[in-house]
Amino acid sequence: MKKFIVKRLAQMLIVFITVSIFSFSIIYFSPGDPLYLYTSPAKSSYKMTEEQLNAMREDLGLNGNVIERYIKWAGNMLKGDWGLSVSNHQPVKDQIMEKLPNTIGLMGAALALSVLVAIPLGLLAGYYKNRWIDNIISGISYLGISLPAFWFGIMLIIVFSLHLGLLPSAGMRTIGVTSTADVIRHAILPVIVLSVNNTAVFVRYIRSNTIEQMEEEYVDTAISKGVPRIQVLKNHILKNCLLPIITMVGMNFGTLITGSFIVESVFGWPGLGTLCMSAVNSRDYTMIMGITMLACTVLLIGNFLADILYGFADPRIKQGKENQNG
Repeated sequence: MKKFIVKRLAQMLIVFITVSIFSFSIIYFSPGDPLYLYTSPAKSSYKMTEEQLNAMREDLGLNGNVIERYIKWAGNMLKGDWGLSVSNHQPVKDQIMEKLPNTIGLMGAALALSVLVAIPLGLLAGYYKNRWIDNIISGISYLGISLPAFWFGIMLIIVFSLHLGLLPSAGMRTIGVTSTADVIRHAILPVIVLSVNNTAVFVRYIRSNTIEQMEEEYVDTAISKGVPRIQVLKNHILKNCLLPIITMVGMNFGTLITGSFIVESVFGWPGLGTLCMSAVNSRDYTMIMGITMLACTVLLIGNFLADILYGFADPRIKQGKENQNG
């Protein structure tokens, strides 16, 4: 197991370096000047001199060729210096860490809701294959997969905020209110929108695995011994169906950072999504790189944890890895 962990960590390092090189190169070779915000009269009331612009390029690490700039940027990142924002000249790391809890809380709640809802629905759909309950759940899951998040969010705002007046339509807090309950009320609609697609995908995976497990001999043996079907479903089939969910959750760790861009914009949620969209519009490449590498790191960690959890969910996988590496 130790060899497997070391191997996975080495692979994670290679992927991390590769992503950083490609993402940095794309931004470097993209057209336009990141300092356009300071040179365009339409964007700034004060036009900076050439000397001031050169000094700012030096401060922001915009001088030199692509290799020199990448090495300088990567070295500073490893030291914890994520650079200065081009748009407001403030530390990128501080701005990201300020918004990060808001996005993680929103996406974490959506991911947890997806798993809690998808497990029972997927089991029921698979257990009652091709019956009316399966047809209803499958139809809803297909709808959830194809539902555009921005459209669904707008519809929820129109119904629950404008017409019924039950929930707030935007923001994270009501002005002058600091209670946790108020934050939860603001998060209900965006969490529902964010969880719909993942729930639908999880349901399909669980349903498929439940159908496969229902055809295994151990299920027939347990039923022939008089074990209630509900107990077989809960104690045996469910455990084997958790493996694809562990994979899907690990793969969705990256969405804890980037998965809410559109939804945060629709609901005015003050998280990394709105921060990154603003950075894209202003060509704030240091901010974009900071968010990109943070998302890459979270995704790699999520996949690594999924591999480790595989061993706990199914000891046969753990033994297989040990035998393979040993």
